[in-house]
Amino acid sequence: MNDLVIASGTVVTAAGAYRADIGIRGERVAAVGHGLAGLRTMDADGCYVIPGGVDVHVHLQMAVGGFVSSDTFASGSVAAACGGTTTLVDFVEPAVGQSMLQALALRRGEADPQVAVDYGLHMTLPVWQVDHALDELEQVMEQGVYSFKMYQAYGALCLDDARLYAALRAIRRGGGFPILHSENGPLIDVLRAEAQDQGHVAPVWHARTRPAALEAESIARALEIARLAGSPLYIVHVSCGPALEVLACAQREGRPVFGETCPQYLWLTEDHLGGPHGGRFVCSPPLRSAADQQALWIGLSRGVLGVVSTDHCPFTADEKDSPPAFTRIPGGLPSVEARLSLVFQAVRRGTLALSRWVDCCCSTPARLFGLAGKGELAPGYDADLVVFDPQKEMTISRGALHERVDWSPYDGMTLTGWPRAVYSRGELVAESGRFVSRTGRGRFLAAGLAPGATHLAARAQDWSGRGVEGY
Repeated sequence: MNDLVIASGTVVTAAGAYRADIGIRGERVAAVGHGLAGLRTMDADGCYVIPGGVDVHVHLQMAVGGFVSSDTFASGSVAAACGGTTTLVDFVEPAVGQSMLQALALRRGEADPQVAVDYGLHMTLPVWQVDHALDELEQVMEQGVYSFKMYQAYGALCLDDARLYAALRAIRRGGGFPILHSENGPLIDVLRAEAQDQGHVAPVWHARTRPAALEAESIARALEIARLAGSPLYIVHVSCGPALEVLACAQREGRPVFGETCPQYLWLTEDHLGGPHGGRFVCSPPLRSAADQQALWIGLSRGVLGVVSTDHCPFTADEKDSPPAFTRIPGGLPSVEARLSLVFQAVRRGTLALSRWVDCCCSTPARLFGLAGKGELAPGYDADLVVFDPQKEMTISRGALHERVDWSPYDGMTLTGWPRAVYSRGELVAESGRFVSRTGRGRFLAAGLAPGATHLAARAQDWSGRGVEGY
């Protein structure tokens, strides 16, 4: 006998959609079939039943310059749950002189008592660690952290080509997975200084000093370095058509390279930076043109981009509006709660397949980052699932969301399709837009087998055959 049966819904996975019941016993999916019996039954008729969302790029209570992102692990994970995301992956960023293991322990000490859903962590590798501490990588992986974040921008975080090569080789030797923020930071710094010298301080200059060509050039260079290192590579927050073309070319060659984009690049454009609250829309890479936005939707539908994550890094309206120059505005936007529904709008308009929606928001991120038990609806997997009502209307507003921030980049937008019920390991955590569980119940996810290069190459080869010509 199942503890709970989610009955009569349309089950949607990365492989397709079909009518079925989901039987849950304890914390796991016990059966998928018809006529299942349970101690309790939820009627999901008219709804999609999908795996819990997996957002592998968030920044909760993270220091950014002189600011700290406004969502705590508690508030951010509650917001995620209410929007249908049941797994988050955040970051560890060691301070100068601090070991990776020390930083990991401190970050877990912050997160473990607060999280409402399960979570994992990426380890950041700044310059000083690449120079002195790469021998720690194996110990970090023994603690369940297999993914390592690197940057080609941002001062002390910025790795030159030689350091990037050294880090990629070390990660590959340990069986880890490298992820990269790819912009030409040194040249961008020059452009920013020139703009300020000429008196250009408005938020729109954030985009003008970070041109799309420098994102594409940086990705192309990083992919060649990864080829030399024999390493896979995952590029975060791809924002423009030229960068997409670079990724598509590498994928057509069967190389294990992967791209992620974010809701802000799919829904917003650089025009927002010129509006009355332009500073609120500062993020990096910057918002791009409508043509770039269209290219990203096509790349997502064809599989060139495999993941939609949020890069959720919220700051208050005052923190975003007050700085006197674009160079001092904290970068980042909130979207952890609306992600699933924002991407679902493309399903409604017929530009994204239902199964691709689930694949890029749930299944592929779980597989790529070795999150065992997540991202699928099958016996033995964690009972993380969302009963998603495709007809439910939701108008985005400060009062409607649970993010700990007093504005949203999507304020006033009416979305059709929103979670009706959200389960994490078999427990109802959100219902009808309300959080009904408790913080601190989430668990740290020690990544299982790291996604090795063979597995990743197979995924790249699979994606390369999906008609990416032209992107």
